[in-house]
Amino acid sequence: MKTLGLSLARFKMSGTIPEKTDRSEKKKTGGLTVEQIQADRITQLAQDFWSKKAIENGASFKPEIVEEVYKEEILKSNFAKKRIMMLEFSRYLENYLWTNYHPQKSSLAHSMSMIVIVNEKVREHVPPWEAFTSKPEHFPAFIHRVLDYSLSGISLKEQTHLLLFIVHCFNCLEVDLIREQIQKLVSLPIWDFILPGRRDEIFKGNTKYKKVFNVIKKNDKKLDEERLKVVTSERQFLSKTIHKYFDILKQIPEKGKVKEDLVKYCERFMELMIDIEAQLPTRRFFNVLMDDHHVVEISKLSPLCQREEGKLFTELLDMLIKYAEFEIDERTGEALTIHDRIDLHYNTVGKLQKVVFKHFPDLKKFAISNVASIDTRDSLVKHFKDFSNGDLHKLLAHLNYLPHPIEEEKEEKYSTEFLLELLVCKHEKRPSQLEAINNMPLYPTEDIIWDENIVPSEYHSGGECLALPKLNLQFLTLHDYLLKNFNLFRLESTYEIRQDIEDAVSHMKPWLAEDGSCLFGGWARMAQSVVGFNVVEVAKPKIGENHPAQVRADVTMNLSVRREIKAEWEAMRKHDVAFLITVRPTQPIGTKYDYHADFIPQVGLIYVRGCEIEGMLDDTGKVIEEGPDPKPELTGNTRTFRVWLDPNQYQQDMTKAVNGEEDVYETFNIIMRRKPKENNFKAVLETMRDLMNTDCVVPEWLHDLILGYGDPDSAHYEKMPDKIEKLDWNDTFLSLEHLKSCFPEHNTEVTSEAAGKQTPPFRLEFQENEPSKKRAKTESKEDAIADRLKQIAIEPHIIPNRGPYEYSQPKKNSIRFTPTQIEAIRAGMQPGLTMVVGPPGTGKTDVAVQIISNIYHNFPDQRTVIVTHSNQALNQLFEKIMALDIDERHLLRLGHGEEALETEKDFSRYGRVNYVLAQRIELLQEVGRLQTSLGVKGDMSYTAETAGYFYMYQVLSRWEEFLSKLQNVKEKESKPSAIKEFFPFTKFFDNAPQPLFTGQDYSKDLDTAEGCFRHIKKIFTQLEEFRAFELLRSGSDRAEYLFIKEAKIIAMTCTHAALKRRDMVAVGFKFDNILMEEAAQILEIETFIPLLLQNPEDGNNRLKRWIMIGDHHQLPPVIKNMAFQKFSNMEQSLFTRFVRLGVPTVDLDAQGRARASLASLYNWRYKKLGSLPHVLNKPEFQLANPGFVFDYQLIDVQDFNGVGESEPNPYFYQNLAEAEYVVAVFMYMRLMGYSAEKISILTTYNGQKHLIRDVIHQRCGNNPFIGKPHKVTTVDRYQGQQNDYILLSLVRTKTVGHIRDVRRLVVAMSRARLGLYIFARVSLFSNCFELTPTFNRLMTRPLQLHVTPEDEYPTHRKNTEHPVTTPMVIEDMSMMAQFVYDFYNSKVDMLIKERGFDQPIKLEKQKFEKREDE
Repeated sequence: MKTLGLSLARFKMSGTIPEKTDRSEKKKTGGLTVEQIQADRITQLAQDFWSKKAIENGASFKPEIVEEVYKEEILKSNFAKKRIMMLEFSRYLENYLWTNYHPQKSSLAHSMSMIVIVNEKVREHVPPWEAFTSKPEHFPAFIHRVLDYSLSGISLKEQTHLLLFIVHCFNCLEVDLIREQIQKLVSLPIWDFILPGRRDEIFKGNTKYKKVFNVIKKNDKKLDEERLKVVTSERQFLSKTIHKYFDILKQIPEKGKVKEDLVKYCERFMELMIDIEAQLPTRRFFNVLMDDHHVVEISKLSPLCQREEGKLFTELLDMLIKYAEFEIDERTGEALTIHDRIDLHYNTVGKLQKVVFKHFPDLKKFAISNVASIDTRDSLVKHFKDFSNGDLHKLLAHLNYLPHPIEEEKEEKYSTEFLLELLVCKHEKRPSQLEAINNMPLYPTEDIIWDENIVPSEYHSGGECLALPKLNLQFLTLHDYLLKNFNLFRLESTYEIRQDIEDAVSHMKPWLAEDGSCLFGGWARMAQSVVGFNVVEVAKPKIGENHPAQVRADVTMNLSVRREIKAEWEAMRKHDVAFLITVRPTQPIGTKYDYHADFIPQVGLIYVRGCEIEGMLDDTGKVIEEGPDPKPELTGNTRTFRVWLDPNQYQQDMTKAVNGEEDVYETFNIIMRRKPKENNFKAVLETMRDLMNTDCVVPEWLHDLILGYGDPDSAHYEKMPDKIEKLDWNDTFLSLEHLKSCFPEHNTEVTSEAAGKQTPPFRLEFQENEPSKKRAKTESKEDAIADRLKQIAIEPHIIPNRGPYEYSQPKKNSIRFTPTQIEAIRAGMQPGLTMVVGPPGTGKTDVAVQIISNIYHNFPDQRTVIVTHSNQALNQLFEKIMALDIDERHLLRLGHGEEALETEKDFSRYGRVNYVLAQRIELLQEVGRLQTSLGVKGDMSYTAETAGYFYMYQVLSRWEEFLSKLQNVKEKESKPSAIKEFFPFTKFFDNAPQPLFTGQDYSKDLDTAEGCFRHIKKIFTQLEEFRAFELLRSGSDRAEYLFIKEAKIIAMTCTHAALKRRDMVAVGFKFDNILMEEAAQILEIETFIPLLLQNPEDGNNRLKRWIMIGDHHQLPPVIKNMAFQKFSNMEQSLFTRFVRLGVPTVDLDAQGRARASLASLYNWRYKKLGSLPHVLNKPEFQLANPGFVFDYQLIDVQDFNGVGESEPNPYFYQNLAEAEYVVAVFMYMRLMGYSAEKISILTTYNGQKHLIRDVIHQRCGNNPFIGKPHKVTTVDRYQGQQNDYILLSLVRTKTVGHIRDVRRLVVAMSRARLGLYIFARVSLFSNCFELTPTFNRLMTRPLQLHVTPEDEYPTHRKNTEHPVTTPMVIEDMSMMAQFVYDFYNSKVDMLIKERGFDQPIKLEKQKFEKREDE
């Protein structure tokens, strides 16, 4: 048999950054290959002692095995990640260590083994605490062991791992098991270990704490000795840890060699302190303890801060200082106002002045000075620098910062430097955090961009400590919330900016010319050399600021490049961000750029400064304004752009220049632009800074929830004070029977007895009867249950007749919602927070649209904002909204994605303005027709104003006359023709379906007449609304009016909301409800900003409803930098955080996308996920997939020519065998008759995506019989989409890779409706514990592809039936390729006749043959 070969296309990836899906692999530690796992000593031990088989065979526990594994595999390897990974992968913790743990008997090795494996699980983002739930009774004793060991004399490396374990505990306080133990370490009794004077001082201001403290001390006396010892050790732990840290810090010398383990311990200690300080429940009492122990001051003066090795330590210390001084009242959790802060500062300095006045009369002048004159660092140092060591000590002791000195002790206990630093630190005035943010430049500079501790460039394995904030469950205040997100968003953007700069500048090849100048040997699309740079304006500072109000400059460049690139530069828009770069290369002409070496030394980069484009200058030096007018034609290649510089950065740079440093702004020689879609970071940062400067009042009912405190269900509609009992459900239900089936636990009572009236729409009133306590005692159990049944009063009502025309009739919902979907709709209609978890295919969008429709009809004066992550999701939502009974004039779509809407209508701002103007003309024409039909003279249809008068004086009077005539008819039913006779507008309705009135049924004709008048009235109502458009002349004013007044449903992406918040607030935008789709894919801060698109009214936010729909079991937001993703947990969406906090969710429980058999591959991940009836009954789901025995299959793919996965570039994974196999199966499906549009090919890696596209191009892309599939893309990119048939390549053959993240697995398994065929190395993935529920199911079927080429397309074979012919078993990829080649040639003549081609298109056989040179 001929084998299939393909010369791998050389992918030149210069300048291309692999997508997230390619970088999320561990590089430093290397992967574990299947062969390594199978041959490894740990695997052998696991098979003998803790594998499933060994446990079933009764293998006994041997403590010596634990000792040996710890000694040989962990200690000897110096805690190597590979060895610990191997142990974790083998289920050592779950099956051996924890099940056999005994608090009294287990050794240090036993405990340490568990600790390093938990740390490894956290590093790999695998749930770490599940193992401990099997024997929770031993967990408290285990934690005590951990605390004891961390203070004992074990090695520093072990102590650092213990500290890391404690850090993880403090970050997982939502786990009950951990919270119960960890809270004891930071509770009130830890104040036993602060200075008594300090404690008494605090108790004076808070008597409640004093009472509780005294009660605890009283209870302590009743404890037995053993229990008291345990309790004391818990309270002492953090105090002792701090002292241990001081001892280790002292071991680091000022100069000479320093042990790495000492530095690592200090860094981990800082991380622990920051994590405790960053959460209110843990910092409340600990902050005082840390302050009393002077952790900050001692750390600042340590030699480590001055050493090169201490750079990360110093950055962590800066973070700790910010948290130690955080502007929050620890007791209440309230944020401190500026006045509170000033009062506290003045009280502290006032206290110092009193002590000085009383005990140090020489400094009387200091004691009576005003605070503002003495509270700077310089002033304090000047006054106290001449104090002796003893006097400083006494002064600080009087202030309760140190114990009083003992007279007999002659030796100085503290250094004078420390005492002075302590005094100054406690009393100097510091700028507020807000001032610091306002004075911070928004553009990153070279100092931040290439700082590895803040913006790591290497793959972050998760094991290192970094100076980055962490997004956990709780935040101290809204300011802390915004500040953390601000910093992380800024740094994530910085990472992307660094990649762009490195790409552009390296392509420009800066070389050192012979005359010492800079010569560019290459070119870059996104960068140009700067010909001239001039600062043209430095505006005076605003009042209260010290930086210029604005700084503008002109940048000149020579655009002698290709026409299309020149056009790109000239198309730069106002507010686009560019970067000005200075390079001074040291490399001679001709030096090749080395992508593996450091970037900065090679190109000689010196400075980077950001700027914002104002516009391009014309020949007269004026900025060319953006607008509809054509831009002037410019001659030559020289172009000058006017840019805004960052005033804060300019101020800092000019201060340095005055002090003798170089003027940065005279050195720039490169300008770099970025892709517009990736270049919105500045606008988002400005929005966040605006929010920090605004009283950003979130609704009171949401405030605590957003910070992570309070009752998780406090914002649920059942708990809201303004819950609405009676609501119109409009067209939600298809029938009364449907309504009753949706509320099985309710008694339903229909208020209308008439059978004809028991049809939708319905108004529902929920009456929940709580039985009285007396009745509850006397009732039987059955009666009590029946009494507790909730009541629903159902009131059918008829939608008023809207007129005789077909287009006036209301559109109706046709979806039969399930009870769970109805609960989600009910929650969404009520005030409060609604969270809907929507597994794949459960109709999330339908639920969202129905909620929007019901709110629109129940609350016509309220406005709803729709926010999604992607334009595609927004367009899907919008298309469904348009199909419901919502007036088109009330819909508005913001942003640039409306072009993709599958409709000819334009829902953008200007599109809606044009629609309104067109509608106005149409309506005025109708008014003209009405005027003619009534025989009224004059031009009443000239404007909306004249039409209004016409309605008031001519139309309304005729209608009232008609009604009075009808009242005079005595026996109405006996004279049914009265309406036809008297109706004044019959002539106007000549173009309506005839006859207008039957003349047979009085009530029916009256209803028609009223409907006709409603139609007329609506014409004039709309014209009255459109009248403003006659007064407003400019397009922008009209668009603004439409946005603020007319639109009721406004849709946008989260990015658009973040970019345009400032503009929306400026025009006074207001809304009442917000609905977010794809909420689990939106960044935390991008979810938060849309809540605040309006300024508060009288200190209150008018937001009434917040509906979030998402699925936290699918992929999270995309974060490119792994450090921010893993260490900072930036990938956690607000939706996911709320789920972790225990906020109630409505979990949709019936999917209608895939066959039930396919759904079984992922439904285990959800609480309860079944299938809708149509998935079981519809023919397309019942029939087999033609040409295949199974509807899903896992196909084992072995190496081809000895090669499995390959990596031509870092993180660019490919697998040729799988690529060829997938494409061969695609070709087979096309030959069977499947439509190419119904087949998508997915893979978990970017490299494989490119390879598959290349194989398709070579094999069949240009062949009209076969063509290309609907899409070839990555799993991550395909989230939110679906197709009938999915071919999935998992690529990896050495390590499981990032499919170990179950969220990615769920997305991969849930994209197919009818058929899923997975190509993978089965031995690798079947061993991965996290994937077992799916892979165990997949492996119940044969692992070789079974095909039935004799099947007809479409087939009549049921999915449950076996094929009539014997299936063909495909042994490997080569066999499949050969089979497809033969199959094609046998079918080609038939295909020619079917599809009308003139001559056969042969598959070239040599394409399938192995090349000689391979």
